[in-house]
Amino acid sequence: MTTAHHLRLIDGMRTRDFPLERTPSDWGVSGPGYHTAFLRADHQPWGDDEPSAPEHRAQCLAEHDALLTLLAARWGEPQVMSLWSAQERMTAGEVVADPWADPVAGCEFLRLWRVEERWIAVGLVLEDGGPGCELTVLVTVVDPP
Repeated sequence: MTTAHHLRLIDGMRTRDFPLERTPSDWGVSGPGYHTAFLRADHQPWGDDEPSAPEHRAQCLAEHDALLTLLAARWGEPQVMSLWSAQERMTAGEVVADPWADPVAGCEFLRLWRVEERWIAVGLVLEDGGPGCELTVLVTVVDPP
């Protein structure tokens, strides 16, 4: 998926109505007040003909950084939200409601923009010492935790 494709998907998510209940979509999952897109979700080990874990990690980071640069050109610099305190509360048994539960469980930070009445959040998860990478975007009317 290209960065241009990511931007078109985000634009579509910003204007699409939200479903009444949680449901899978072609790009991720949607629910009451939110759409989540999995722009990149790689968790498999790489074979001999695939990029090495460091190359894969660099590619994923480059894709993330390119997306952030283009979104910042549109909407200004994002807010950087540390999820540490929400993760601590979740570990202590507090329930973090959708659509924020998945990002809180997996991301260290989110980049956030408030555009019109919706939040746009970009998250990145890199496996420690592995090739796994997740690049996700959340569009929601639900305020962050």
